Amino acid sequence: MSNPSPWIRQLQEIVGSEQVLTRREDLLAYAYDGTPALLQEPAAVVFPANTGQVQEILRLANTLRRPVVTRGSGTGLSGGSLPAPGAIVLCTLRMDRILEVDPANLTLLTEPGATTVTIAEAASKAGLFYPPDPGSMRISTIGGNVAENSGGLRGLKYGITRNYVMGLEVVLPTGELLWCGNKCVKDVAGYSLRDLFIGSEGTLGILTKVLLKLIPAPASKRTLVATFGAMDQAAQTVSDIIAARIIPCTLEFLDRTTIHCVEDYAHVGLPLDCEALLLMESDGHPAVVAEEVARMEAIARQNGCLGIRVARDDAEAAQLATARRSAFSALARVAPTTILEDATVPRSELARMIRFVADVARRHKLRIGTFGHMGDGNLHPTFLTDERNHEEMHRVELAFREIFEEAIRLGGTITGEHGVGVAKKAFLPQFAGDAQMRVMRELRRVLDPAGILNPGKMFD
Repeated sequence: MSNPSPWIRQLQEIVGSEQVLTRREDLLAYAYDGTPALLQEPAAVVFPANTGQVQEILRLANTLRRPVVTRGSGTGLSGGSLPAPGAIVLCTLRMDRILEVDPANLTLLTEPGATTVTIAEAASKAGLFYPPDPGSMRISTIGGNVAENSGGLRGLKYGITRNYVMGLEVVLPTGELLWCGNKCVKDVAGYSLRDLFIGSEGTLGILTKVLLKLIPAPASKRTLVATFGAMDQAAQTVSDIIAARIIPCTLEFLDRTTIHCVEDYAHVGLPLDCEALLLMESDGHPAVVAEEVARMEAIARQNGCLGIRVARDDAEAAQLATARRSAFSALARVAPTTILEDATVPRSELARMIRFVADVARRHKLRIGTFGHMGDGNLHPTFLTDERNHEEMHRVELAFREIFEEAIRLGGTITGEHGVGVAKKAFLPQFAGDAQMRVMRELRRVLDPAGILNPGKMFD
């Protein structure tokens, strides 16, 4: 830009001219995230290198009343990092240092731009374990994980991102710096502000440091895959495993459509003559793992499984895990537009919900693959469509409305790990109710009175 506007020059003074993007061809890459059919160009993209620069950017934006949308790697699936019109996109990828690994306190301090896999590897080098493992962990950033309260394949046993956040450094919209939490295992002084920012989707503050809890690495791990002729058999197997007081670290499922797409994509040797596949993994003390695997295999056979494959070694276990981790990528090859959604119901209602999703797809004449976290009731109905076909996209919207309404009716939620963002904000009032919506709006108004942080997300 030969003659930038005054506010662009001010941004350049804060971070350096090379760290501010304003040309349209550069901005297009930041006009969308991982959510299909959503596009909005920002006014500028800025790459701060430290907390001080984030503070200065927010002071400027607050004075100008210009929207700020925080972005990591842009892997979100609910439009959470979609720019608002005229917005500054604040991208945290330069802030990617792991600042400390503390084995004495089992903690790790990191900047928000570090990827999830980098954090997991840093913990592993210290003989420790960071369990949250979203499907996009190789490219998603920890700041985005915290902002969306991401889940993952190990959520059944180990929980989600919220369960591992011990402290946060947050820049408020005014530029004021807030630290909440610490390395103490016990701390009940005052409100738990840390939990307020987890899952806030960039609407309350910008995360600049994250203090994470680590745990000892499990000594052993075993993986097995069971196939079934009916989804109900797989669901009953899951119910029986939990009823037997077995909590595997992974208990995932794929339906027939997803199995065929994965095998065509990854060639991991999956059987194709089945309606459902369960990926099960146990970890812990070797003796306990051996017992759990034997009991899970027996339960699967009692429920009429067609076959079981137990991984012989870590290499085969990784190959079997690929069957689940590559599900979205495999489905995305089938149609021009792949819409991966996220609904969660109580485990007892999962088989009913899967049947409902299949019925919705039939009634609306849509192609769908369903996979997800059967152990915690979180399923990912994935519609294979074409956003250029407006009539079909209308049917997709109707189908998703029915799916979310049914999830709520069954005592579930509209999102288990992807967040609300733009994609689901129309469903939030029905799920949350009037009182909860009022409290959330008032909290947001108090922390961001000028309304500059990620406007239009979660609710208007």
